[in-house]
Amino acid sequence: MWDPAVYHRFGSERSRPFFDLLARVGAERPRTVVDLGCGPGELTATLAERWPGARVVGLDSSPEMIAKATALGSPAEFRLGDLAQWRPEPGTDVVVTNAALQWVPGHDELLTAWARSLPPGAWFAMQVPGNFDAPSHRALREVARSEPFAAAAGDLVREAPVDDAAGYAARLLAAGASVDAWETTYVHLPATGDEHPVLRWMEGTALRPVKAALDDTQWLAFRATLGAKLAAVYPARSGHVAFPFRRIFVVAHVLEEK
Repeated sequence: MWDPAVYHRFGSERSRPFFDLLARVGAERPRTVVDLGCGPGELTATLAERWPGARVVGLDSSPEMIAKATALGSPAEFRLGDLAQWRPEPGTDVVVTNAALQWVPGHDELLTAWARSLPPGAWFAMQVPGNFDAPSHRALREVARSEPFAAAAGDLVREAPVDDAAGYAARLLAAGASVDAWETTYVHLPATGDEHPVLRWMEGTALRPVKAALDDTQWLAFRATLGAKLAAVYPARSGHVAFPFRRIFVVAHVLEEK
C-alpha cells in the first residue's frame, strides 16, 4: 500500500525531475495527455495548467494515491489502473511517466509497443531512478537478505529493474522515434533529525514491500538495522546529509512518418 503522506516527505526533491523532464517536451496543442503512475496527482495537475485545452488523464495502481489525486479538484481525470495493461487511445499526443516504470516488470517491451501505437508527432517522456547500485540500496539488500529477515524480505529487494539511458534510447529509436536521453545525479541535502533522512526517504518508496511483509516487531528491528547502516554510509555534516541520487531521462518524439 502506498502512503501519500510518507511519499510527500520529500515532495520538492521528488518533483524536480518531473519538471526537468517536461522541459524537453515540445508539444504545443496536444489532444490528450496521459500521466502513467500519477501518484497523488499534484504534478499531473500542472499538466492541465500547461495544456489547458487538452484532456489530461492520470493513471495509477494505488487506490490511496488515486483517492488523494481525485480530491485535488483538478480538471485532470484520475483513474485506477495497471500500467502494464495500458495502451494509448486515439488522440494521445503526450505520454509522461515519472518514477513509475521501475515498478513494472518488462516495461522495456512496453516502450516499443507504446511508441509504435502513438500517433505521428506524439511525445513520450519517461524518468526512472537509476540508483539501484547506490549505497542506500546495497544496504537495503544486505539487511533484507540477512537473518532474521531473509525468509520474509530477502526476495523482495531488486537488483536493477531499469536499463540505462542508452538502452532505452536504442529501443525507442528502433521503434521509429527521435530521442533525447540523459542521466542526472541530484545531490539532495536533507537536514538531519530524529531519524536518518535517507531512511525516511526510502520509507516512501523502496521500503514499502519490505514493511508489508514484516510484522510490527520485525519491521522496527529492520528499520533500526538499516538506519544504522545508512548513517555509516551517509554521514551528517553541518546538520545535513549528502544523498546523491541518479536518475535516467528519455524523451521520444514520434516521427511524422514511421
